[in-house]
Amino acid sequence: MKTDKTELFEKTPVTGAVLALVIPTVISQIITVIYNMADTFFIGQLNDPNQVAAASLSLPLFLLTTGLANLFGIGGASLISRSLGLGDVEKARRASAFCIWTAAASALLYGAAIYAFRGAILPAVGADADTFGFCESYLFWTLTVGAVPTVLNAALAHLVRAEGYSGQASFGVALGGGLNILLDPVFIFGFRLQITGAAVATMLSNLIATLYFIVLILARRDRFHLTLDPRYYAVSGGIAREVLLVGLPSSIMNLMGIFSNITLNKLLVHYSNAAVAGIGIAKKIDMLAFAIANGLSQGVIPLIGYNYAAGNTRRMRDAIKVTLLISLGVTTVGAILLFTCAGPLVRAFIQDAETVRYGSMFQRIICITGPFTAITTVIISIFQSVGQKGKPLILSMLRKGGLDVPFMFLLDALGGADAIAWATPIADCGAMLVGLALFVPLWKRMEKTGEASSPRP
Repeated sequence: MKTDKTELFEKTPVTGAVLALVIPTVISQIITVIYNMADTFFIGQLNDPNQVAAASLSLPLFLLTTGLANLFGIGGASLISRSLGLGDVEKARRASAFCIWTAAASALLYGAAIYAFRGAILPAVGADADTFGFCESYLFWTLTVGAVPTVLNAALAHLVRAEGYSGQASFGVALGGGLNILLDPVFIFGFRLQITGAAVATMLSNLIATLYFIVLILARRDRFHLTLDPRYYAVSGGIAREVLLVGLPSSIMNLMGIFSNITLNKLLVHYSNAAVAGIGIAKKIDMLAFAIANGLSQGVIPLIGYNYAAGNTRRMRDAIKVTLLISLGVTTVGAILLFTCAGPLVRAFIQDAETVRYGSMFQRIICITGPFTAITTVIISIFQSVGQKGKPLILSMLRKGGLDVPFMFLLDALGGADAIAWATPIADCGAMLVGLALFVPLWKRMEKTGEASSPRP
């Protein structure tokens, strides 16, 4: 008997099937980006470039929590799903306990380390006399106090999805983001805490979201295989190894992105904090375009993967073509809008003239990457769909860290602050060319021989 999902994958016209899969994913990605933009937007209303710069300088350290959450959340969700598929409920419980408690302990140690070594860490990421105090306050609340709920919020969402409760997981993520947007103006302006208020709002919203997940697990413990009981904690039986091996690639990609951001901030801080604030705002705006491209590429993975495994090469190729056309069209229009509206968009975040000048210039440069990113992300998703893990990792690392960092140093030497941002489109163009070189042989093989029945390494 055919299910709705089977009908979608096999019979629904390709364009309709692609849209049915990608639209919810794109909407989810956009909502996540809006949540992430909230702190920068509300801090920018203070019209203080130093505080906006501090938020930008603190972001890479804060984003390391995403790497920890992905390590245990994605790795754990994969192992739990496979264990339940095999009927090994005991292993699923032990895996969940390992992920939850190890994630919490790792986050606690990370937050403590940031506080203990802040005197060395903050200058290393670009903080100076004007931004050090703001960075210190922001990171105290978001990491020293808030690392555990921040990591657990995201990790538990992955683990709950592994049980099949995607709606509840999405609600938890939305709850945290929505509270952050509501609490930011209350603490920043209402309590006049400025950037510290943004940090407190972030910590509280993640804490409340984490409590929601804990209550959910406890309330449904008769139906959930997830457990908070430390007696199930185990690293034996391959649990630790399997979780870490699956979760590590996502963490590595996260680390490369952080490395890229820190390098960019370190180079720009030598010119002015307004330049750091400008690139921070420009990157937050550009995240919206990337979210759309990423949502389109990630949403179509099930359709490509299903037809690849089923040997339906023609439908798989058609899905790839439709996705590429839609993604290129949307990102090209987005790039044009971001280029022409760069000034007003940056001014919506801050009114400081120097920051607006830098931010507008950087925005016009980095928005060029939209079409390049669209092609690269679709190619990455195709490789993921057919079971090729190494190539997606290579392309992701080329985009962030592999190509852009060397070009940052070169362009800094050649043209200073006005030239550094060009490293982003150069790296994205380079990654796209490498991606096409890797993808074309697969496409030709499918086109000529129809080989699509089993993944290739």
